[in-house]
Amino acid sequence: MFHVKPNHPQNGWVQIRQARRDDLTNLQDIERAAGEAFRELGMPEVADDEPPTVEELTAYLDAGTAWVMTVDDEVAAYLIAEPIDGNLHIEQVSVHPTHAGKRLGRQLIEHAATEARTNGMPALTLTTFRDVPWNAPYYERCGFHIIPDDELTPGLAAKRQQEADHGLDRWPRVGMRRATIS
Repeated sequence: MFHVKPNHPQNGWVQIRQARRDDLTNLQDIERAAGEAFRELGMPEVADDEPPTVEELTAYLDAGTAWVMTVDDEVAAYLIAEPIDGNLHIEQVSVHPTHAGKRLGRQLIEHAATEARTNGMPALTLTTFRDVPWNAPYYERCGFHIIPDDELTPGLAAKRQQEADHGLDRWPRVGMRRATIS
């Protein structure tokens, strides 16, 4: 269990822990609430996209790659990941809008980086929207860099194809990488 002392008193007591089965419907609720911001960008299809199912989330939980951030014991954010091509791939990181701007997502990313490093994984990877302010530009501020499409590893190329098949390539998407081991 990883405890984080709050930066500001209004943040409350913040803690990162492994997700539990009784958290999974909360993760879906967080995903739906966080997705609403896409409506304002003219991306209602993304806002309307259903979150991962409980069964899909259970797979991350069982693999030990689902973490939540709690604020005063309430789940406020989550991150799910999976190994792809020897790296830890962040499948999703979402923060409930009532907790946005408190660096919860960044703290979850740092936790994932520590987990990856501990397990000998040289990098974190993710795929995201290139032009959404809280996507690629945000991840660049977190130390990620865009991977040119012709340099995607086989697993990331397959992930990008799955996203295209799901219709996400209607808006520009990119793969990104951040080293965990120097």
